[in-house]
Amino acid sequence: MNKTLSIVIPAYNEEPTIHLILDKVKAVELIGGLEKEVIVVNDCSKDDTEGAIRRYMESNPGFNIQYYRHEVNQGKGAALHTGIRKAGGDYIIIQDADLEYDPEEYNILLRPILDGMADVVYGSRFMGGKPHRILFFWHSIGNKFLTFLSNAFTNLNLTDMETCYKLFRADILKNLDLREKRFGFEPEVTARVARVPGARIYEVGISYYGRTYAEGKKINWKDGFRAIYCILKYNLGR
Repeated sequence: MNKTLSIVIPAYNEEPTIHLILDKVKAVELIGGLEKEVIVVNDCSKDDTEGAIRRYMESNPGFNIQYYRHEVNQGKGAALHTGIRKAGGDYIIIQDADLEYDPEEYNILLRPILDGMADVVYGSRFMGGKPHRILFFWHSIGNKFLTFLSNAFTNLNLTDMETCYKLFRADILKNLDLREKRFGFEPEVTARVARVPGARIYEVGISYYGRTYAEGKKINWKDGFRAIYCILKYNLGR
């Protein structure tokens, strides 16, 4: 029996692009004969994200999509918690609903796990020769600072702790006691997985097609301060 990759997609006000990312996910041919399970969690969007998803599901009846909706907006982390709980695959990857990351690169992250070398793989926007859209100097400085601070506590040498693309063996991710409901998910999951005995964490280079705020980017400076708080909380408060 083939193994399955669960693709968890948190969505908030992504009506214009959700069908595009689902098209990209559908088109990917996974290595190792893996099958795909897509889990979309709508975090109480104010636009017609739900209608866009339901129309897509009706138009693609053979595509394995599970849809869940939060009745109250809780944050990206909460949407991820729901998706992780519902995931039934052997491996789990996180996919934002925008077009900043390319699902064609799932296989780059899968390779170290399927080769028996890794249990967790991070996709780094800051290593390798993949294309990157040039945006936001201070965001890049902030990201590098957060990654440095996280590494100082976890004793990892990641180059991109804040990356969306994180691929896990499902049993490892499901056993983490995750609590952050908003953008604190990244430093929390990194702190917790770093303490899993024997967990082999790898990093591979990926491309990045960033959005401007006019195009729908949501993270801001307040989320950076929350990330610092979470790094300290989940590393010092063991």
